[in-house]
Amino acid sequence: MERIVLARCDSYELSRVRAALVQLLEPLGGMGSFVRPGERILLKPNMLSVKSPEQAVTTHPAVVRAVAELVREAGGRAVIGDSPGMGGFQRVADKSGIARAAAESGAELVEFNDTVDLPGSGTFRRFTLARAYWEADKIINLPKLKTHEMMTMTCAVKNLFGAVVGAEKAGWHLKAGASREQFARLLLEIYLMKKPVLNIVDAIVAMEGNGPGSGDPLQVGALIAGVNPVAVDLVAGRLAGISSELLHVEREARRMGLAGTAWEEIELGGAPLDSFPSRPFRLPVGLDVQFGLPKFLSTILKRQLTSFPIADRQSCVLCGICRDACPPMAIEIKNSALIVDQGRCIRCWCCRELCPHDAMLVRRGLVLKVVSALAGRRS
Repeated sequence: MERIVLARCDSYELSRVRAALVQLLEPLGGMGSFVRPGERILLKPNMLSVKSPEQAVTTHPAVVRAVAELVREAGGRAVIGDSPGMGGFQRVADKSGIARAAAESGAELVEFNDTVDLPGSGTFRRFTLARAYWEADKIINLPKLKTHEMMTMTCAVKNLFGAVVGAEKAGWHLKAGASREQFARLLLEIYLMKKPVLNIVDAIVAMEGNGPGSGDPLQVGALIAGVNPVAVDLVAGRLAGISSELLHVEREARRMGLAGTAWEEIELGGAPLDSFPSRPFRLPVGLDVQFGLPKFLSTILKRQLTSFPIADRQSCVLCGICRDACPPMAIEIKNSALIVDQGRCIRCWCCRELCPHDAMLVRRGLVLKVVSALAGRRS
């Protein structure tokens, strides 16, 4: 059985977060069950981009600080690290409040820049991961619960993609990003390379809509904890009211036969799941409707069944960040305009995720527009 615990916490006031975390971890044996004196414990928050805590893009600094303090009290040495998608590590750390959280908790702040090459044992035969991640004695994963335009939801498993450094992320999007199933397998194989000993989800304020970088904050008032990130994500998906058919990581984990993909395996503790807000998260407008279609048909109808990015000419400043980050190089600046090659675009949505001006919009194909309209009428 996979034990997953939920706790209520309705604000980021530090003392309340700390008390909720202690309550959350008690059924799992407390922080002392995961940390031994002298161990170097890497805390892996979501540090996607240069956003303030109130925008719900990054793991809240109160959660990071409180966990670091609990690690220190258990005798461990807390290290906080990540590889942001854009903006530079120090700028993201400063803007998100995580730099201050590290300083106030006595934790070390480490940018993922040095790497180590590792052999894979599954579909993917080689990985390059952050040395600080790989060489830490243990990992405590601190994801933010958010919707995600490519993967529908980002939580515990997806957060570990941050162990991939810098431009390597774009390379993996190009290799595996054209298929959501392949990309989900990639994420799961990264998780299996070095399993976190504990996952604590910040869902006090989550994100709905066009996540992970351009969605809307949503008050949920929850913290989730568990050892197995697949099982944590299963519970997080139900908390968010998202159909398992739309959760690519969950579906791929089930195909791989991994533990934590069935409710019969889950032992829930703490606050009841149905005691949290029951309204389903609003999903990204960029999701497609290709599930269950034959491959040849989904290929033919790709433009009608999916969404694709376009630039808002009023907001776009032609900075070139999206162009330079685009894995298939489908974006160019031409005649003072940003142009997206729909044929080359793999719908990874890195351009929207990384745009600092929220200038990349979503245009839906005709069939997707009709399906979405019908779904809206039924609801």
